[in-house]
Amino acid sequence: MNYREVTPSREFLARLEHGADWREEIEEFAAREGIESAWFTAMGAVQDAELWYYDQDDTEYRSVSFDEPLEVASCVGNVALLDGEPFAHTHVVLSRRSGQALAGHLNAATVFAGEVHLRSFDEPLEREREDVTDLDLWL
Repeated sequence: MNYREVTPSREFLARLEHGADWREEIEEFAAREGIESAWFTAMGAVQDAELWYYDQDDTEYRSVSFDEPLEVASCVGNVALLDGEPFAHTHVVLSRRSGQALAGHLNAATVFAGEVHLRSFDEPLEREREDVTDLDLWL
């Protein structure tokens, strides 16, 4: 197990901009505030979404897109440096009008409305390719 103790440094509440990309908004905020590690939760709604599922056998992401309004029933993620830039590793549970749930790694989504709670840490986190899983994981 790879672990470390972290010290919370700052805490933010933010509203995502209508029409922006959900994940990019979080990454741009982190870059603007000099945040190199954080944990966040969020909720809201999106106009469309691209979710990724990691195929463990083929060690690659599979993409599925939804071009419809969706509720963000749950969103959780973290911010760490990937190639020197803040990367928001984001997982979501989205809900259709029918109540059917969709879930996965959020690659992209157009914000209808979004609210984020983000807690940053003093200790930076970096991601690098890990051989066993072929994923970019914390060092």
